[in-house]
Amino acid sequence: MTISSSEIRRNMTILLDGDLYQILDWQHRQAPKAPPTLTLKVRQISSGNVYERKLPGNQKLTAAPTERRAVQYLYADGDLFTFMDESTFDQFQMSDDLLGDALKYISEGDSIEALFYDEKPVLVDLPPSAILTIEQTETGLRGDTQSSANKPATTSTGLTLQVPLFVNQGDRITVSTSTGEYLGRAD
Repeated sequence: MTISSSEIRRNMTILLDGDLYQILDWQHRQAPKAPPTLTLKVRQISSGNVYERKLPGNQKLTAAPTERRAVQYLYADGDLFTFMDESTFDQFQMSDDLLGDALKYISEGDSIEALFYDEKPVLVDLPPSAILTIEQTETGLRGDTQSSANKPATTSTGLTLQVPLFVNQGDRITVSTSTGEYLGRAD
């Protein structure tokens, strides 16, 4: 399906030069006495690299036939991770190369969104925050009430981050999936 520059949206996936790209940002310019130009900031899905591409403003783009699906993380088996499509209950595996840092924010049983192209998962979308359990941290010193004091902690998923002194082993916390920072205690 071809689209014009007026139909471009953020996070849309397109095909350029035979590769799959996700649009991060775009700008269409019409300078006086010059042909229009379309500047795209895109992420190549296969490598994760971000590029800036300049195209003629009247060039049609090809929208990639992708589909977003809710999937549930079931279990790990070596460097393969098994997921289940929540609508069809079909199980499939993703490699740690495809998942990357997402593994630090998901636990068994968690639901995330995956982007499928040709019935294969190509990208995962995490929610803005994740609830994780503290697996290991030092005990805070009694009476140490410095407001900005932090200590290192490791979650059950292997993420290491700085948490306030009052957070203890076994506590559930909310973590930003974009920065990996502590956001607060979870209920």
